[in-house]
This record gives sequence, C-alpha cells and structure tokens, in this order.
Amino acid sequence: MQRIKVWDLPVRLFHWSLVVLVAAAWVTQEANLMDWHVRCGTAILALLLFRVIWGFAGSDTARFGRFLRSPAAALRHLSHLRRREADREIGHNAAGGWMVLVMLALLGVQAGTGLFSNDDGNTEGPLMHLVDKEQSDWLSKVHALNFNLVLGVIVLHVLAIGAYAVFKRQNLVRPMLTGTKAMEGEVVAPRLVSPVWALAALAAAVGIVVWVVGA
Repeated sequence: MQRIKVWDLPVRLFHWSLVVLVAAAWVTQEANLMDWHVRCGTAILALLLFRVIWGFAGSDTARFGRFLRSPAAALRHLSHLRRREADREIGHNAAGGWMVLVMLALLGVQAGTGLFSNDDGNTEGPLMHLVDKEQSDWLSKVHALNFNLVLGVIVLHVLAIGAYAVFKRQNLVRPMLTGTKAMEGEVVAPRLVSPVWALAALAAAVGIVVWVVGA
C-alpha cells in the first residue's frame, strides 16, 4: 500500500464550499431570507464557473477529459457495485464522473434560472429586468422544480457513498477531506496544478459573475 495525493486543495475546497452554499440556499429560502438566498445563488454560480475552468485547466483528477468515460463504462462499473474489491480509482470512477457532470449541470440550471426569477413579492433575480414577467414566471417555475432534481441527486450521491462503504468497504469521504488515498501496487500519482492558478481561475470566475450580475 502507498498513500498518494489524489485531490488537490482547490477541488476539495470547491466540494465542501458547494455543500455549505447549497444548504444555505435551501435554509434561506425556507426562512424567507431572500436577500441572502440570492447571495448564496450568486456565490454558487461563481463556484460552478470556477469548476468549469478548473475542469479544463486544473489537476489531472479535476479535468473532465480525465474522468468522463462512456455511459457503458459507467453501467459496467455499477454492475459490480456489490463486489468487494480494492479501490483502484485514482480520481472519480466511471459512474462518479457522470454524477459530477449531472450535479454541475443541475446546479448550473438552478443558479442560472435564479438570476431571472421572481417570487411575486419583493424579491427579483438580478437579471429579471432582461426578460418580461411571463418569461420570469416560467423560469421561476423551472427554478422551483429543478431544485427537486438537485435534492434527488444529492440523496442519490449520499446513498452511493453509503453503498461503497457497505459493499466495497471503500471510504470515499476521507480522500475528499485529506486529499490522499491509500492505493495498492505501483500507482503513478496524478499531476497536481499549483493552487496559485486556482486562485487566478477563481478570481476570473468571480469577476465574470460580478460583471454579469451587475450588468
């Protein structure tokens, strides 16, 4: 067994920041703290844009081209879910890669529609002025319905983590906390990009979102 670095700090901070912000968005909506709800949504949008940039320019395990495999490969992987075996995946497995893509897409729809939404009260999305009321109402319905899909994928994600722990005895949470994983045999560690570039990517993402929201 050898312990290697599989997740860089930017990916881990993105992951847990997204968890906190999605939870905060839900709580602020339920508590009718809509100003804070809008702030959470704007922050989520900036994080998503950063993740897209990092998915092309970041570390090996963060790059879409490295972990996205064919749907057939994902189905084959899931067919072996109950088989106890050593964890040989350096980054996302074939099914997990698609889970990441689906989650990013759904959150993108959620944050994007929120920009144009309204609650027929005192709260309007920062870009509602770019569409008419009828279009905003439709986007508001999509915003509400899509959140149910987001919740469904979150539940599925948590259940999958539990299934890997029970059936395969694989802890998928610890590597996302520590960044390291114990691997069997000779394993080539992934190339990790300097966090300095991640800061540049985050600054660019925040700048773009601030410009769009303030446009």
